[in-house]
Amino acid sequence: MKYLIDFTALAFLYAFVFFRKWKIRGKEILLVNTLMYIYLSFVLYFTLMPIISSLPFILNHPYVPMNLIPFIDVLAGRGDFLRQVVLNIIMTVPFGFLFPLTQNRSAKFSKTILFCFLMSLSLEILQPLINDSRSSDITDLITNVIGGMLGYIFYVILKPVIFGILDRLKTAK
Repeated sequence: MKYLIDFTALAFLYAFVFFRKWKIRGKEILLVNTLMYIYLSFVLYFTLMPIISSLPFILNHPYVPMNLIPFIDVLAGRGDFLRQVVLNIIMTVPFGFLFPLTQNRSAKFSKTILFCFLMSLSLEILQPLINDSRSSDITDLITNVIGGMLGYIFYVILKPVIFGILDRLKTAK
């Protein structure tokens, strides 16, 4: 039920704010921005949700600062570190791929990685604030940026195909 509140809020935000705005700009803009919105909604689901129902309790637990020792779990052999590293990389590959497409095809590598870093940093700072069972780790930040870099590489490789599809959408009636 807690997740349903968040997804309902995201659906209303999309339907009443973003959909109209993006639809006016064309089918290709609507498609790319909607894919990015869906992707970011899933990132929120896996990293921060439930958010809205947690807001009244944000100040009811101590804030645990970010672990600033990179790959300490890997070095100490603790837990399922390999799974966490791989999942954090996979989580941001779509960002590195979709972000340049949302920027009128003009986002450079540095801008894409900067925004991937900022998104990841925001998530890492908010996780222990919203939910006291979540932790924040510099390793997650590093692996998320690596995922964004891989996504950008896929974007560069597939750019001719993707632009061909988007151009056909633009000219289709």
